[in-house]
Amino acid sequence: MLRRRAAALTALLVTIFLVGLLVTEQLSPAARRPGAPGRPLTASGGGAKQHPARPRPASATPAGTYGIGTITLHLVDHSRTIPLPSGQLVPRPVTTIVRFPTRRGHGSRPGSPPPDLLFPLIVFGHGFNIMPHAYARLLAYWTSAGFVVAAPIFPRENPDAPGGPNETDLPNQPDDMRFVISNLLRLSARRSGPLHGLIDPHEVAVAGHSDGGDTALALAYDPTLRDPHLQAAVILSGAEIPMLPAFTIAPGGPPLLATQGTADTVNLPSATAAYFDTAAPPKYLLQLLGGTHMGPYATDRPELGVVERVTTAFLQHYLDHDGPALVAMLRAGHVAGVAQLTAG
Repeated sequence: MLRRRAAALTALLVTIFLVGLLVTEQLSPAARRPGAPGRPLTASGGGAKQHPARPRPASATPAGTYGIGTITLHLVDHSRTIPLPSGQLVPRPVTTIVRFPTRRGHGSRPGSPPPDLLFPLIVFGHGFNIMPHAYARLLAYWTSAGFVVAAPIFPRENPDAPGGPNETDLPNQPDDMRFVISNLLRLSARRSGPLHGLIDPHEVAVAGHSDGGDTALALAYDPTLRDPHLQAAVILSGAEIPMLPAFTIAPGGPPLLATQGTADTVNLPSATAAYFDTAAPPKYLLQLLGGTHMGPYATDRPELGVVERVTTAFLQHYLDHDGPALVAMLRAGHVAGVAQLTAG
């Protein structure tokens, strides 16, 4: 892994700030129930936008409400290339595993997407020399809570990359994520197909771990790379991409949830502090006390359970506009000896 910049983790605002935030935010918009018409919503950084007429799932959707369907998309970006060991350049493959909510079997065609519902989209980036299936539990948790979750396999950072994984390709990965977002929205807008009419094009988030978190951070906040579709960002032990020019956070970026293990020796806590301190509110930092670099997002309990609940509540609040989810996030983020959640 790349070396992270070392600097002392600066003090963060205390929990009482988050409680105060609950008073000032709009916490209780009308719930959207299956069959209800769409209504105008207010975007984080601007004025009103017209929500699609197709209804959304009810707010405060708990994890486990939906079954999970999976499809693999063999996407290829013909506008960019990767080198093979022979030196030949070939179009850039961005194979993407998509999990989507399905009915659990209480009606006809169990296992198919629920009819007449739109779901938010989360695009998730994996870490260096690892595949998306390492995060299967977390990605499934998000899907069962009512999100379409797309996990691209980065063409040169995965273990099976031609010639072996190569971290120097990291600066190219924000465009891989952008390519996936555009293609998922295009496939959802089609008149037919397995993803037809499934994704709410106005509610898109980016997330990632380690190098995938670096990728997501750049796509959400860097002024030269930022994707305007994004309404939220979840950065799991990520940092600034060191091979890019000096990182700055553009004004009007999406709400941020950053997580960091205090015992992470790969991505030091100071690397998370470097970007978190410069981000504008609303922003939240989940510290996993004694957490390592990989375990809290894949295998370690109870840390993984905290990450599942906090990230889901954050996404429900900022993508589903579910007010009570922010209170649930605060509750889930404070576990004695395990986790601490603060806001900035």
